[in-house]
Amino acid sequence: MIPALVLTAGLATRLRPLSFVRAKAALPVGDQILAQRILRWLAGYGVTDAVLNLHHLPHTITSILGDGAAEGVRVRYSWEMPVLGSAGGPRRALPLLGASPFLIINGDTLTNVDVAALVDAHRTCDALVTMAVIPNMDPDKYGGAIVEADGTVSGFAKARNTYHFVGVQVAEAAAFASLPDNIPYESVRQLYPALIKERRGSVRAFVTEAEFFDIGTPADYLSTCLRLEPDGSRPPDPGSRLEECVVWDDVEVPDDAGLRRCIITDGVRVPAGSSWENMTIRVAHGELMAAEQLVGELAIGPIDGSTHS
Repeated sequence: MIPALVLTAGLATRLRPLSFVRAKAALPVGDQILAQRILRWLAGYGVTDAVLNLHHLPHTITSILGDGAAEGVRVRYSWEMPVLGSAGGPRRALPLLGASPFLIINGDTLTNVDVAALVDAHRTCDALVTMAVIPNMDPDKYGGAIVEADGTVSGFAKARNTYHFVGVQVAEAAAFASLPDNIPYESVRQLYPALIKERRGSVRAFVTEAEFFDIGTPADYLSTCLRLEPDGSRPPDPGSRLEECVVWDDVEVPDDAGLRRCIITDGVRVPAGSSWENMTIRVAHGELMAAEQLVGELAIGPIDGSTHS
């Protein structure tokens, strides 16, 4: 199987304040972080080599993945300063990837796309990029690819009758080789429209009915965790009252605390008698979000990022 580049360098601004604590790909879903789930999924299709690009809070990823041996995939890292984007990142990583074509996987992608079928589809056409897409059921939230009857992608728009890119694609090195190294560049907004303009069929769609789980915002993350791991929020202490919560590492919750639909991040010591619902709870380091409030050493804010409840 071809190698894979997993895009894990982004700042994940929509995921704040959770991304103040960990890189997006290091967020836990059950007993694994996102990057582990992605690598194990790829290993199931025979992928043995992966490159992860790094920029934001890289230690939260590398300290868990290491060389990838536990996931059954050799992992190497492509370091970025500044963060180079969804096209600049692949350009930077080309020397590490070596082989062409290669997979590109978004580091927040949880899906069951048939990777082998996607690669086969790419090999049977002359595209530089083949993107896995599903029908766009929420065009007001997601932009989408405009896909013609023969599978050619002719553009991108936030409109009905488009297809939602699920973060899995196969690409040729030639798609990125002309870009300057170490310069930020985006794929869907910059590179792919240019490729499409230069030659029809440069970008194609692999239409699938695969599942796709969103991790874009704290609310999306909580929903996905509860859907995939309904028992993944086990109370850290016997008798504590947690309902539909996601609990990270090194957390203490006293028996008389009552938390519902909360995300409790690394190192939090919940005060006795606390009662919160629909909140992110983290140790207050650095800047606060506008909607967060300080409670002792903790920053508490609404999961939807709006006002306090």
